[in-house]
Amino acid sequence: MIAHIRADTRRRIEKLATIDTHQVARGGATIVFIAWVFLRMNDMHTGFDAILVPGGGLLPDGTLPPWVIKRLERAVARAGDAAILTLSAGTTHKPPPLDARGFPRFESVEAARFLVAQGVAPERILTESASYDTIGNAFFSRLIHAEPRRLRRLLVITSDFHMPRTQAIFAWIYGLTPTDGYSFGFEAVVDDGIDAEALNERQAKEARALADVRLLAGRITNLAQFHEWFFTEHRAYATSGWLDRGQGADDLGAALSTY
Repeated sequence: MIAHIRADTRRRIEKLATIDTHQVARGGATIVFIAWVFLRMNDMHTGFDAILVPGGGLLPDGTLPPWVIKRLERAVARAGDAAILTLSAGTTHKPPPLDARGFPRFESVEAARFLVAQGVAPERILTESASYDTIGNAFFSRLIHAEPRRLRRLLVITSDFHMPRTQAIFAWIYGLTPTDGYSFGFEAVVDDGIDAEALNERQAKEARALADVRLLAGRITNLAQFHEWFFTEHRAYATSGWLDRGQGADDLGAALSTY
């Protein structure tokens, strides 16, 4: 568990949830939030091995939307010397924007481009371009980066609307056995640049998806079970899902603009 509290609370404070995945694993399906600590924005403990920034979509021209920029700006402020992991290839809900040569523009690469423009050295940025949703963000970040590099103390930064499901997913995926034990912090940033209708619809979808995640976490508790489900049933990663990609359209209404 990571917990560091400064007594001085004169400035604005934010809520940080910390989770020890050994606790989650021992609790079976239960996602256990073992501590809520209130920390000053400018004095938060920065003793993390890595900052993880889940994908949040691209605009039609391939640039980052305001709510993703907020996540990345916070990551720069929090990282210190830690690695920053930018996550996601894109979304299954709409085709990716293309670059001048016709290649897909990946969310994680555009996020890395932004970080470099902010002065972050490229070697401190680890991209993950295999995932197409938050579950994939967690799974591939664990297998591709966290486990090989022994990144154990992790801070996940995402938007307010995305935070409850993100907490549940990362606690579940990183707690799947066998696990080395990961300590997490979670920090939310404001939902900047999303109109009210789109935000309301996305929040409703997030609530429904969170209920689904809790059911999955109740029956899938180890990596072998997860791999079986992920690559045979999850529509974003199963072969059947890939073969059907592009057939019909997702009915997400105004929420589509948030992907």
